[in-house]
Amino acid sequence: MKYDELKDEIKAAMKAKDKPRLSILRQVHGEIKNIEVNERREITDADVDAMLKRLIKQTRETLDGSIKAGNDQERTDTLTAQVAILESYLPKQVSGDELAALVDEVLAETGASTKRDMGRVMGALTQRTGGNFDKAGAAALLGQKLA
Repeated sequence: MKYDELKDEIKAAMKAKDKPRLSILRQVHGEIKNIEVNERREITDADVDAMLKRLIKQTRETLDGSIKAGNDQERTDTLTAQVAILESYLPKQVSGDELAALVDEVLAETGASTKRDMGRVMGALTQRTGGNFDKAGAAALLGQKLA
């Protein structure tokens, strides 16, 4: 997602009076502004994507804690909605058959044959997909294919 798109989404959420979406998008915007101010540099699209991923992880952890603690259902629903909103702004994750084909392709390119080569293969997958792939699924596939 681009930084300008984020600003437009915030405006659209304000006009639509979509409070959950507005709240989480403002949180993303605030975190990005912190990077811009603290590091004194221009924001890139990669910064926005990284921030989205980090907030998804944080929100999921809070959601898990909320579920385990048995907090009120309203808070759990809000956190669930926030995770869904954030995920909708990320590029599609490579998974399933598409991931299996990509793993086979990278294995052939790298010549990996043992589990020691797993890190190299995961690195190549990350480069190819920009980190947008099911890492657990890829690790399971590699575990099966590498002896």
